[in-house]
Amino acid sequence: MHCSVAQCLEVVGEWWSMLIVRDVFLGVSRFDQFQERLGISRNVLNQRLSRLVDAGVLVKVPYSDHPPRYDYRLTDMGRDLWPVLTAMRQWGDKHGAPDGPPLQTVHKACGQISEAVLTCSSCGEPIGARDVRAVPGPGAVEALVGSASAGQSP
Repeated sequence: MHCSVAQCLEVVGEWWSMLIVRDVFLGVSRFDQFQERLGISRNVLNQRLSRLVDAGVLVKVPYSDHPPRYDYRLTDMGRDLWPVLTAMRQWGDKHGAPDGPPLQTVHKACGQISEAVLTCSSCGEPIGARDVRAVPGPGAVEALVGSASAGQSP
């Protein structure tokens, strides 16, 4: 499918994959740590880690030769998933955490608990779904151009 959302989901749209990426952001880097935290079977974890490495989201860094052991670290591509995970976490906090957020983020610069807010990269104003409209981009396919230029929001 010629869609950037579909391309993202192709790489990280599976349940375990996003939880693995979340845990790497939280400092988890070793196979046994992932398995313990997630309660995932070894074979499924191995498949998901391999897929994330193959896709370029994670890189394997050896920390032991005998036996061979690896840390899994985020690549630049993986670090670019931070706003995606943050949006998912904030949505879950609002709609799925009746006792309040299980995890909060503190902005290092000011020391305050903070929520991420989308802003316009040109003017800096906060933006939401009703503040934008979709237009064809340089990679647009002719079949999709009609619906995007009709002024529909993403």
